[in-house]
Amino acid sequence: MYNFTFHRPTTVRQAAGLLARNPDGKLLAGGHSLLPVMKQRLAQPSAIVDLSLVEGMSGVEVKGRSVVIGAMTRHADVANSQVLKDLMPGLASVPGSIGDPQVRNRGTIGGSIANNDPNADYPAACLGLGATIITNKRRIAADDFFTGMFSTALEEGEIIVKVSFPVAKKAAYEKFKHPASGFALVGVFVSKRGPDIRVAVTGAGSNGVFRVTSFEEALKKRFAAKSIEGMTIPASGMNADIHASPEYRAHLVAVLARRALAKANA
Repeated sequence: MYNFTFHRPTTVRQAAGLLARNPDGKLLAGGHSLLPVMKQRLAQPSAIVDLSLVEGMSGVEVKGRSVVIGAMTRHADVANSQVLKDLMPGLASVPGSIGDPQVRNRGTIGGSIANNDPNADYPAACLGLGATIITNKRRIAADDFFTGMFSTALEEGEIIVKVSFPVAKKAAYEKFKHPASGFALVGVFVSKRGPDIRVAVTGAGSNGVFRVTSFEEALKKRFAAKSIEGMTIPASGMNADIHASPEYRAHLVAVLARRALAKANA
């Protein structure tokens, strides 16, 4: 690692002030993405702003017809939240499949969303539920937040504080994961909230998380696996790497979408 100054603010305002004074500084949440690249000297931030002591950024609570999760809430705490299990088990199941116990006990929902790894699970849940990302400056709809691979609508000095998920009548997540990393080769989140039907895919698209509008239209008639039986998506625009071809990923999207729908209706 290169030398850097370490800060531990206790309020969001302090954290934002430190970022303003250190333009090339970085926020530290769980650290699973930032620390490895710093160790390899691929990143050289002059300052690290640790969010672990910031007040009011952890926890799961119900507000009206939404579940609000603090950005610094650990994956394990989201997965083990009884409130979330009772109200929306489809969302509670997402962090339980992330990495391994060590990752789940350090990684945070805010860090995952801000990093927007193309194989991460939470972006699919956010887009698949129509979540709202709440920062220290504004509220951003998930449809506007994820702008590309490792890219989001966050501006300089903007910090994710909470994520608000509307409660869906039916929701589920199905994932085909890499056996070593636990990342999604393909993950599909489906939800039904009144007339709003969503199908969001992670791990497959070359530009990051995306919605499958053709599936969504078909599911408006009936929210069931049979409604998309025989349907596929084009392989163009899918990821290609040593783990899976674009054609295989496109095939998995349809398979996992049907499995997720079966789970949501169980």
